[in-house]
Amino acid sequence: MNILALDTSMGVCSAAVLRTAPSAQVEVLREVEMLRGHAEALIPMVEAVLVEAGLRPKDLDTIAATQGPGSFTGVRVAIAAARGLALTSDAVLFGTDSLTVMAHRALRDGLAPDGPFVIAVDARRGRLYVGLFGADGTRLDGPALLTPADAASTLPQDLSLALGSGAELLREAAAERGRVLTSSLPNLQPGALALAHLAAESDARTSALRPLYLRPPDAKPQNAALERRP
Repeated sequence: MNILALDTSMGVCSAAVLRTAPSAQVEVLREVEMLRGHAEALIPMVEAVLVEAGLRPKDLDTIAATQGPGSFTGVRVAIAAARGLALTSDAVLFGTDSLTVMAHRALRDGLAPDGPFVIAVDARRGRLYVGLFGADGTRLDGPALLTPADAASTLPQDLSLALGSGAELLREAAAERGRVLTSSLPNLQPGALALAHLAAESDARTSALRPLYLRPPDAKPQNAALERRP
């Protein structure tokens, strides 16, 4: 199976190719930390990983993209690229949420939790993107947009580990309720290689990828401007 995976949902821009075969497995990755500029950076990365893997777009079986939550612009970039590339090949589409990708990336990087853990991402304005996962990375709940207090009040009693940029905020909220929670990996990001492996492990495929935003956009139209429109 030849999988191309794309992630631009948060603070990195990444593209990866995963080639699976009974005799060997090939991984090719390009990844750069960035908060903006994903649209300009992604396609050159795609071209680079395909060349290194010795593939053309028509050789791809699956094209995967993270669907959010995350940056409004970033989420759209990977989805639009995946849709466009699918039109030039016979590849099918795979998508999943960015918190699930983060959980699997942490596990692939060596995390060995004793029980369930939570991914908490700072969504700004006093909110967190929250996802609950089993020790093997199975998603148990979420993603959801919650205040740290609301998230802390819903945590299972046997959960003691929070990961991500919002983990410390969640730990503080849990401490106010007498809960002991360890925060770790504040710089954890989704990534294309973890996404590619998720696609390889799943039989789920879709004909359309849709953004998962969870919160309204920061930019809102001005009422006065709308009223002046003919």
